[in-house]
This record gives sequence, C-alpha cells and structure tokens, in this order.
Amino acid sequence: MAADEPSTGLLLFLPYRALENRVLAALTAAGFDDVTPAQARLFQRIGPEGTRLTALAEQAQVTKQTAGALVDHLERAGYVRRVPDPSDARARLVRIAERGLEALPIAAAVVAEVEAEWLVHLGKRRMAQLRGALHALREITDPYA
Repeated sequence: MAADEPSTGLLLFLPYRALENRVLAALTAAGFDDVTPAQARLFQRIGPEGTRLTALAEQAQVTKQTAGALVDHLERAGYVRRVPDPSDARARLVRIAERGLEALPIAAAVVAEVEAEWLVHLGKRRMAQLRGALHALREITDPYA
C-alpha cells in the first residue's frame, strides 16, 4: 500500500459514515431530531426481544456507564424502555419503545436506498463480492455474529 493510499479500515469506515449521516438526516427531517450518532449506534444493537445494558455496552465497545447514559437519554426521549428480564428477575432488558418503532422504518428505507445506489454504482457482481468479503471479515472481527 502506498503511503498516500487510505487504509482498508478507512475505506470501510467512509461508506458507513456516509450511510449513517443519511439515516440521521432522514430521521431529523422526520422529526426524530434528538438522536446522536452514538445513541444510534447503541440503538441499532438492541435485539428484537431486548438486550441487557452490559451486552449493549460490550457490543458498542463503550463503558457500562457510557451505555447507561446513552440509554437514559433514549429512554427519556421515548425510543427505548427498560423492562424486567424474564430469564433473570434481577436483570433488566433495554427494549425498543413506541417512538423507536416509529423511527425504524425511516432508517430502514434510507439504508435500502443507499444500498440500491451502491448496487447501481458497483454492479451486481461487485456488490455481491463486496458483501461476501465483508461477511468473511465479520467472521473474524465480530464476536457477536
């Protein structure tokens, strides 16, 4: 790799950041203007049945205190709620609440739109290769997959 060539990590990050910015812009335009990128990154890790705060912190690679502060804000804004964990009465799950459920289709539509643009730009074969390579990298980089 030449000295002036961007690293693979940066090349992976730039499209993600562009996608994230478009999602947040669409959410803001739709009235969901109180979500920060850090909150959105945590929010997208909440599973369909809810996720424990410790797991969210671990997956987002932030401290439990940071995750707690992000969840506190999301909870006050109505995006998430904390509920008892049915498998452990001492634990609580973070679940997506009504306002969060209203925001999800907006975000999903933007993701689909951006991925369709990438498909047009790259073509079917290269897009399939890209997704295949990223899935293969996920096998060695994402312990939560």
